[in-house]
Amino acid sequence: MRFRHPDGSTVHLAYCTNVHPAEDLDGVVEQLRLHCEPVRRRLGRDRLGIGLWLARDAARTLSADPAQLRRLRTALDTRGLEVVTLNGFPYQGFGAQEVKYRVYTPDWTDPERLEHTTHLARLLATLLPDDITDGSVSTLPLAWRTPFDAGRARAARRHLTALAQRLDAIQELTGRSVRIGLEPEPGCTVETTAQAIEALTGPGGPPLERIGVCLDTCHLATQFEDPHTAVDALTAAGVPVVKAQLSAALHAEDPARPDVREALAAFAEPRFLHQTRTRGPEGAVHGTDDLDQALAGGLGDTAPWRSHFHVPLHAPPEPPLTSTLPVLADALARLVGGPAPLTRHLEVETYTWQALPPELRPRTRDRLADGIAAELALARDLLTDLGLKELP
Repeated sequence: MRFRHPDGSTVHLAYCTNVHPAEDLDGVVEQLRLHCEPVRRRLGRDRLGIGLWLARDAARTLSADPAQLRRLRTALDTRGLEVVTLNGFPYQGFGAQEVKYRVYTPDWTDPERLEHTTHLARLLATLLPDDITDGSVSTLPLAWRTPFDAGRARAARRHLTALAQRLDAIQELTGRSVRIGLEPEPGCTVETTAQAIEALTGPGGPPLERIGVCLDTCHLATQFEDPHTAVDALTAAGVPVVKAQLSAALHAEDPARPDVREALAAFAEPRFLHQTRTRGPEGAVHGTDDLDQALAGGLGDTAPWRSHFHVPLHAPPEPPLTSTLPVLADALARLVGGPAPLTRHLEVETYTWQALPPELRPRTRDRLADGIAAELALARDLLTDLGLKELP
């Protein structure tokens, strides 16, 4: 979906396909038919943006065979879909029964992460619509926090610097600019915007023209960051917001109450990590790696909890829980509500539909398409309320 900002520029809204498990190219092409096109039809649009997730095997197939890349581009065009952004965070196995810590490998200390992201950038330069010259790829925020020493930090910086040089070459060869956004996430080496600024502007950091941040509003809220303060700091430091992921975290106002803990326990599940945070009276943020650890006594319960669980934007959980949708709205207002957009790529990323408590999960493809379309409709309304105009 495209929107015209009051300054005349185009802002893109997509939904991320990592909600649909597909490891190979055949699976990716099939998900366009089974999931993406039905969402587009529900929204009554001739064209729908998707934030495409290409796992390792799919990316390698496309990189090795131009005919297969043409096949994917044709499938996108035929089904009224367009791609300006890729989700390059998960590498493989994101649809597995247990993902947890594995989603952080390979990290930016491993040359395989550099090669994979290079493949994605080159592919995106070809997949971009004919009238669009700028693309984005989100990626993990360097690494999980342990083990990460000075030597690993130097290796990550080397790989990001090499990536920036390859992105320069892509633009020189194709005339298309692809930028990479590190996505701060709780528990990682870079979990806050302040840490992102330090990683990207410190000694030996990569050139900022090609590498910035992907601002995920669920992660931002989980870390109790104020959106305006965070975005102002990024702007002051000259760190670009390459893309923003529109997502909402799980919020529990009074985690000491038995009924609240019972409701939270329904969201503790074995597939994904649900890093959980609280903020002490001194303002410091404390947390656990997973929600079940917090419920087992690993986190103080005298102040609200927020958990890294991407809940559907249009359907916050029933009381006594809620979501951090207001943080998303504040962040969006700061990012695109001003005289010029600070980012032009927005992506709804609720990948946890099948990790919801059983009674909340969509049981059919139709119900899932209904939910994704409802999320996009909510995001669309937030954008038009900020003065953006939806384009055909």
